[in-house]
Amino acid sequence: MIDVQNVFFKYPSSENDTIKGICFKVEQGEIFGFLGPSGAGKSTMQKILTGTLRDYRGSVHVFDTEIKRRTSDYYENIGVDFEFPNFYGKFTAIENLKYFASLYSVKTMDPMELLEKVGLHHDAKKKVSSYSKGMKMRLGFVRSLLNDPKLLFLDEPTSGLDPANARVLKDMILEQKRMGKTIILTTHNMHDAEELCDRVAFIVDGTIKTIGSPHDLRKSGSDTKVEYGYIEGGKEIRNVCTLSHLADSPDFQSALKRGILTSIHSKEQTLEDIFIELTGRGLQ
Repeated sequence: MIDVQNVFFKYPSSENDTIKGICFKVEQGEIFGFLGPSGAGKSTMQKILTGTLRDYRGSVHVFDTEIKRRTSDYYENIGVDFEFPNFYGKFTAIENLKYFASLYSVKTMDPMELLEKVGLHHDAKKKVSSYSKGMKMRLGFVRSLLNDPKLLFLDEPTSGLDPANARVLKDMILEQKRMGKTIILTTHNMHDAEELCDRVAFIVDGTIKTIGSPHDLRKSGSDTKVEYGYIEGGKEIRNVCTLSHLADSPDFQSALKRGILTSIHSKEQTLEDIFIELTGRGLQ
């Protein structure tokens, strides 16, 4: 679906490249995530893939077509959900969706059904200027689905949403995957990336540090730590050791045999832990 080879990009106002030799491939039906801190180059790479930035060096093929040579038909097959969506504020939500639907030559989905899926059907006839940020985020997401696209670009889709509405959007993203859609997810939210993505690319300072499934990346990090507590001499003592050495820990074995353990739990590494371990940088 997507084949990116040795891509560089420099903004006209910048002295240095923002994107530096990035390479990756995305298969059809895959959710592929760019995970990194703000300013890492995630959104720039997405703009290249959507054809917004065309002065790149290297090769970017989507649907077997070099993006520099894409035609207007390209936009009939993709959907884009921007982190900061723009709408016509004096139009209602339903008027906005009907207008954007009119720009496509392909058959579009029912705007009211889409609004209902994200809980905005009761506010369909309200002007978008009165919408909260979270409502605009939900409206922006369903706008990206209007043309039933084969390829979805989602930029921080759950930003500004409460947990309930974030759950609705994530379920809809997974539903799109089950329908065979390919999805590019740009985020610094490691929980979203871990839950949704088949593979993620860690991107820092315009370069990809590693690519892999969230599960494999977490397994590739340091050994899982185990924290346990026990009572000794009337005091609670807490210790930490690695999972692989738990059986060899004399304190743990002694507390276990004497039945004085008060707690035990593992502390598995998160994607953010692995990201920091590999890059020395946080995700925020």
